[in-house]
Amino acid sequence: MYAITIDLSDFKLYLYKNGNLVKSYPVAIGAIASATPTGKFTIKNKAPNPGGPFGAYWLGLSKPHYGIHGTNDPSSIGRRVSKGCVRMYNKDVIELANTVSVGTPVTIQK
Repeated sequence: MYAITIDLSDFKLYLYKNGNLVKSYPVAIGAIASATPTGKFTIKNKAPNPGGPFGAYWLGLSKPHYGIHGTNDPSSIGRRVSKGCVRMYNKDVIELANTVSVGTPVTIQK
């Protein structure tokens, strides 16, 4: 069973399998005025090539209008720049999307 933890303090997404860390990825998070929400969520849907600024993949969270997605601006990774979503490099979000399934738990913490 996979689980995701996003740590806003170090701009990282951590992927766990059966409680063991498998991989970490650098991310961009919400700007101060549109902070990424904290809490426990699940992946509700997955969409390849969603278009616009969402890069190569969209992983929608159980909090409406929020998700983990790729980016058309790779220089934004590691910064507070989004409207609350979690951005990843396109190659990373594709890898993540191919690994996790709908229903995967996602914890976002400070």
